[in-house]
Amino acid sequence: MNKVTYLSIFLLIISQMMFSQSIDDNLSREKMLKDLKIFKNIRLKANSGLYKYRTKQQIDSIYNWAEKEINKSSSYRDFYNIISQLTDFEGSLHNDTYFPKKLTQSFKHEQEGYFPLPLKWVDKKWVINFEEGEIPLGAEIVSINNQKIDDVVKNLYKYYTTDGVNLTGKRIGIERSFSRYYRINYGRIDQFTVTYKLRDSNEIKKIILNSISYIDIYKRVFKRYSKPFDEVNYKDWKESDIYDYKALGHHTGILTLNDFGLGNEKDPRHLRYVSFLDSVFTSIKQSNIKNLIVDVRYNGGGTDPNDLVTYSYLTQRNFQENTQAWISFKKIPYLKYVYSKIPRFLRPLGVGKYNREFQKEFPEEKNGRFYQNSTSADQNIWKPNENAFNGTVYLLVSPRVASAGSLFAAMVAGNENTVVIGEETMGGYYGHNGHTPLGYILPKSKIEIFFSVVNLEQDVPEKSNQVYNRGVIPDYNVTQTYEDYLNHKDTQMNFVLDLIKKNMTE
Repeated sequence: MNKVTYLSIFLLIISQMMFSQSIDDNLSREKMLKDLKIFKNIRLKANSGLYKYRTKQQIDSIYNWAEKEINKSSSYRDFYNIISQLTDFEGSLHNDTYFPKKLTQSFKHEQEGYFPLPLKWVDKKWVINFEEGEIPLGAEIVSINNQKIDDVVKNLYKYYTTDGVNLTGKRIGIERSFSRYYRINYGRIDQFTVTYKLRDSNEIKKIILNSISYIDIYKRVFKRYSKPFDEVNYKDWKESDIYDYKALGHHTGILTLNDFGLGNEKDPRHLRYVSFLDSVFTSIKQSNIKNLIVDVRYNGGGTDPNDLVTYSYLTQRNFQENTQAWISFKKIPYLKYVYSKIPRFLRPLGVGKYNREFQKEFPEEKNGRFYQNSTSADQNIWKPNENAFNGTVYLLVSPRVASAGSLFAAMVAGNENTVVIGEETMGGYYGHNGHTPLGYILPKSKIEIFFSVVNLEQDVPEKSNQVYNRGVIPDYNVTQTYEDYLNHKDTQMNFVLDLIKKNMTE
């Protein structure tokens, strides 16, 4: 054989070795226990949100559960599921858990094992969200492999973290990644016995579906029926897709805010956005607009001060980003396990400067916590803009609203002149863990863990309909109806337009 042939064989062998790795590969219990101990110590030392929604007794109890679970575990997948359960239990949407890169890449090379149809939560049911599959579009799933669909989904909640005990956001995450989550939780399965019902029928039908590949299921997800209505592809968005304003007649306007990821005070995108806001609210004031619909249903967050400058046009009060914020360390602990890919905006700082930035922003120590004080940048007092809107705000929210998006939504929802319509947000009303991300790699399993280190209480009033460990709860809970799902109609927007019309005629 010539050199080319030897090289081809060598590359083929290497390729097969690389992609033969799987999340189902063995991981010893000894390694799991060592990583569990390190994981727990990191959370205790660095994660200020560990006890935000859970008592010490509850946290101790779930770690006792984790140790017992390891005794009957044998694979990377088993250990990942344990860590995901611990991570989710804390209740922070900024908590994330990832397989090491080599195992994540292995998904793409799996030729079977994935549930073959996209699902969607519609009218309190899980329905088929694909027109070209073996089960009709819109059919209600009753069970998969003899397990009720509600029980299946509960087992997948741990993979998509939300603030507190919020569930609406988890459903959004599961809709897009149901097949992958099912594969991680239950393993690779060749066939699925599915029972389902057609709309307005009590007859239970049964079908056996063959599994498909990872790549094929995401091709189907990309072609899901609801995609024209619920697609969020930030990478392809132009600035005109991110924010927009249009007037509806002489009395009503719609301000759409899909994202706050527009850079800081010096970023040209931020400066263009501020110019946009100034122009819009000047026009609103001159036109004597009485009703302003603020649509943040696709706003998953972004960067300061875009959320705050927007709120300054929607309030009559002085405000600040948060009333309290603290971290649980003076210096970053367990440096040997810190994720090497430091966030882009922190890379120039290095660890020493990174620590100094923390100490500057959180200078006040109380009982082992490090708080912001009047010298901290985030404690700046904001004033209402001179063109701030003082009519009725109709705030449209959804389970996609998170991070800076939910902070903004909470502040607007706290105003007396605001009516909130839609579904509970993923992000909390009273507070969350956010701002600064920190990542670690567990040394034995190489599982990657991320969380935000700043525990903050938002500058919002206490309201009887808002719950501490939940998202922003709407005044009118409005979800897309089954008929509107089939017809790609916006139930929530139609509801708010009808509500404005009704209020104007009374």
